[in-house]
Amino acid sequence: MSTESHSDRTYNQIVNAWCMYDWANSAFATTILAAVLPVYYSQVAGATLPSEARATAYWSTGVSLSLFIAAILSPILGTVSDVMRGKKRFLALFVGLGVIGTGLLVLVDTGDWLLASILFLFGRLGFTAANVFYDALLPHVAKAEDQDRVSTRGYAMGYLGGGLLLAINVVMIQVLPGTWGPRLSFLSVAVWWAVFSIPIFTRVPEPPAATASLIPGENVVTVSFRRLLETLADIRQYSELFKYLLAFLIYNDGIGTIISVSAIYGAELGFGSVELILALLLVQFVGIPFSLIFGRLPSQDEKRRPLFLALIVFNLVAMPLVGIAGARALPGEITGAPLPPYTTTLDAVGEGTYPVTSDALTCEGAWRTETIPAENLGADADVTYITTTEPGARCDLVFNGQKVELTYSTGPNHGIWAIEVDGRPLLDEDTGRPLTIDGYNRTVRYGVRRSVQAEQPGRHTLTLINTGDQDPGSQGTVTALAQVKILPPIRKSNLGAIIGIIVGVEVVGVLFALLLGKPLFSGLVETLDTRRSIILSLIVYAVIAVWGYFLNSVIEFWLLAWMVSIVQGGSQALSRSLYASMSPAAKSGEFFGLYGVMEKFSAIVGPLLFAAAAAAFDSSRPAVLSLIVLFLIGIFLLTRVNVEEGRRVAREEDAALLGTG
Repeated sequence: MSTESHSDRTYNQIVNAWCMYDWANSAFATTILAAVLPVYYSQVAGATLPSEARATAYWSTGVSLSLFIAAILSPILGTVSDVMRGKKRFLALFVGLGVIGTGLLVLVDTGDWLLASILFLFGRLGFTAANVFYDALLPHVAKAEDQDRVSTRGYAMGYLGGGLLLAINVVMIQVLPGTWGPRLSFLSVAVWWAVFSIPIFTRVPEPPAATASLIPGENVVTVSFRRLLETLADIRQYSELFKYLLAFLIYNDGIGTIISVSAIYGAELGFGSVELILALLLVQFVGIPFSLIFGRLPSQDEKRRPLFLALIVFNLVAMPLVGIAGARALPGEITGAPLPPYTTTLDAVGEGTYPVTSDALTCEGAWRTETIPAENLGADADVTYITTTEPGARCDLVFNGQKVELTYSTGPNHGIWAIEVDGRPLLDEDTGRPLTIDGYNRTVRYGVRRSVQAEQPGRHTLTLINTGDQDPGSQGTVTALAQVKILPPIRKSNLGAIIGIIVGVEVVGVLFALLLGKPLFSGLVETLDTRRSIILSLIVYAVIAVWGYFLNSVIEFWLLAWMVSIVQGGSQALSRSLYASMSPAAKSGEFFGLYGVMEKFSAIVGPLLFAAAAAAFDSSRPAVLSLIVLFLIGIFLLTRVNVEEGRRVAREEDAALLGTG
């Protein structure tokens, strides 16, 4: 059914229903993929695995397997949906699969890593495959001149929906006891996804099938495979489209990697979990207006284009300047800049990692040494533990600092040990009771970490004592310790002041756009089409990669997150709409299946590049900087794409298959 045949009111209803699906499924992206399930899998579902590294490896395997299956199925099922007129049918099938898999995660509790892996596989497969058919509806839902605007509106709705439910889930996790917060968060994602998917099924019409491809005597599967093979064999016919796909594969590697490693990078730099979670929410909500702004940049009918371009360029220049200057001019207590490191003194050790075999620890009682092979840990080297079952056995660490990370093991025969700082029990801030470490776990697990913190920085004595007590399920009183790590000074920041600075910069930016937008940018904005708008976003990403290498404060991290939010939704939405405009509408399922394959490779290749650079330099900073190569190559390849030629080929293909021009 052609979009031109609808009245304006019906057309808008169809567009809104299509965009609402982004609101629906983005809850999975934020809560399941990004914020909650990865941590829950490692700390709770995988608690019975031998180590945290093993849990991370199993999680990564599940992610890769789901992406691989989706990459294989996407182009095949997409082509079938074109031939049999079944895009909504396949969308419903995979939404159902994703909703059921996600909802059943409510059953996952301590040690249920295998169940969590299986359910996540179904949920991720449903989410990824459903997106192929959702994206394939875009050229049938939106008029050609509206595709940029509609695609970015979908992303904006996704940011809002995903951000709102994530905020609700964060509150649930803080308020509800035990594991019920995360588990009910998983269930809420399934309900949210299912309920808000209803409009796309009830209001968006099923596109017509490419009946011209059917040959008497052949079934739909045979025709689908034949047509897919013909498309791949006749790649020269779609040369511009495939040149664009190559560019997309490369620059989307960089975009996807920045999204996936930002929280890990921030944690490595020592930023607190509150700063990281709130920065993620910042990207979600700030991405809403900027996605809409990017959707209007290529529109010749939009009179405010010079103002929008001026605001983007202002942010591109002002955010790094303000962030760098603020980190150096303002007090570290406001900006979250690093404080001077703790040094070793005559009688106390400073920052660093100290294995139990070092002289930093002084232990009393019957302790014995046990070396755990690397293969049991999922690590690169063997690790030595010291263990004791003697009540009252203790280890002392005299250190110069404030926060210490303990690495120990848990198991079915492990007991409870007390923690003292300067000869006094360390108290829980919430209950006021002495803190203890309960080492009981159903299975042995190595590499468990826990941080303890003195009230003030300085010279302290940390004491660990085997109490001789045990958990009701424990079979013994073993205490096992591998190492202690004196952490750097705790970063201090004033998020209220940082947000105030950001708001102030944006006020100046809006005034700049209103006063100077038309005089300075009216000519430049006329050169912006969809392709050049994507290139503009990649230039911003290149600046982000360079700045990311140097940043070392919370204020810079937040201003950098603001820059990411400016381009993240717009770059991906315009990439989708540009691809849709160069693809035959009659083959949208097939071609968006191929598009999905490129997205899956982006989720694999980019992180591998990042990991290789991080391993080579033993730091994530050069790895972040290395991403600029992907953006520069992507920009170069985009300049080689003849978009109008690609669109002409798509129109001719539609005319041949559907009898339309």
